[in-house]
Amino acid sequence: MSWNEPGGGNNKGPKDPWGGGDQGPPDLDEALKKLQEKLGGLFGGGKGSSGGSSGGGGRGIPGALLGVIAMGALVVWGLMGFYQVDQQERAVVLRFGKYLETVQPGLQWNPPLIDEEIKLNTTKVRSATLREIMLTQDENIVEVNLSVQYVINDPDKFVLKVREPERSLQHASQSALRHVVGGTGMDMVLTEGRAQIALDVRERLQEYLDMYDTGILVSKVNVDESKPPSQVQAAFDDVIKAREDEERVKNEAQAYANAVVPEARGAAQRQIEEANAYKEQVIANADGEADRFLKLLTEYRKSPEVTRERLYLDAVQAVYSNTSKVMVDVEGGNNMMYLPLDKLAEQSQTRSSGGNVNIDSNTIRELTNAVTEQLRRDAAATGGTRRAGR
Repeated sequence: MSWNEPGGGNNKGPKDPWGGGDQGPPDLDEALKKLQEKLGGLFGGGKGSSGGSSGGGGRGIPGALLGVIAMGALVVWGLMGFYQVDQQERAVVLRFGKYLETVQPGLQWNPPLIDEEIKLNTTKVRSATLREIMLTQDENIVEVNLSVQYVINDPDKFVLKVREPERSLQHASQSALRHVVGGTGMDMVLTEGRAQIALDVRERLQEYLDMYDTGILVSKVNVDESKPPSQVQAAFDDVIKAREDEERVKNEAQAYANAVVPEARGAAQRQIEEANAYKEQVIANADGEADRFLKLLTEYRKSPEVTRERLYLDAVQAVYSNTSKVMVDVEGGNNMMYLPLDKLAEQSQTRSSGGNVNIDSNTIRELTNAVTEQLRRDAAATGGTRRAGR
C-alpha cells in the first residue's frame, strides 16, 4: 500500500502528514488523568504515583470524584457560615480574634473557621448578690445583703473591654456599698434608710461600671437585709425593743395629751366664765349695797332713832341666825342661862359614832324655844310659891 493510501492492514497510526488521519475530540479519560496528576502534585503526589496508578490498572482515585468531593466540601463550608441571631440577641463578630462588627437580629453569614460569633442576650435581666460586713459612719458593724439587677447594653464592650465583667460587677458593687454605708449612720442602715442606700449604691455603681467600660447597665439595686452581726444580735435586739417601748410610751403620752388638753382647756374656759360671772355678781352686789346704803342714809336723816333701832335688830338677827349658841334671859330671873347646843350636838354625834346626825337651824330653834318655854314655866312657878309664902 502506498504511503498516501488511507487505512491499511496494520493501522498503527496516521501516515498522511496533511490529512491528519483519524483525529477526533480529546479523550476525557486523558483530561481527567492530567487533572489527577495536577491534584496529586498539589497534595504531595507526583507523576510516578500517577503513572503507577495508571499502570496499575486504575487503583488511584478518579479525578471526577475528587472534584465532587472538593465541591461538596466547599458547599458544606459555606453552609457552616450561616447562623441565626434572635430578636433579643446581638452577635459580636471577631475575625482572627480582632473585633469586626456587631450583628443585629436575623439570618447572618460569616466565613466559618475564620470569623467567630459571640451571641449575647441584651434584654435578659441578670442578677448578682453579695453579702458584706462593714462599718457604718458611727463605727458600728452591720451585715448587709445586696442584690443587683442589670442588663448588657453594649455587647462589644462587654466582650472585649473587660476580661470578666461579672467579677468586675461584684467588685464594683462591694466598693459602692462600702462607700455608701460608711457614710451613713447605723440607725438609717437598719431601719428606714435602706431605700435611700439602694439608690445611692445604684448611682455610684453605674459610675464605676461606665468608667471600666463594662457595657453593663444597672437597672435596680435592692438592699434585701441589713442587720447586726450574729455575735451582737441579742444586744441589738434589746436596743430595738427599748426604742419600740420608747415609741409606744410616746404614742400613749400623745394620746393622753390629746384627751386631757381639750378637757383642761374647757375647764379653764369654764373657770374664766365663772370668774366673769362672779365679777359681775360682786359688782352688782356692790352697786345694790351702795344704793341700799344711800336709801338708809336718807331714812336715817329723817328719823335717826328708828333707823338705828332697825339696823340693830337686823344685825342681831343676822348674827344669831348663824350661831348654835343660845343665851336665855328669863323674865323675873336674875341669871342669864347659856345653852351650849353646839357642844350637845358634838356629843350626840360622837355617841352615834357612825350614824349621820345633822342638826340644822330649825332643830336648834325648836330646842331653844322648848327650853325657853320650860324655863319660863319654872320661873313662874317659883314666883308663885314665893308670893304664897309671904
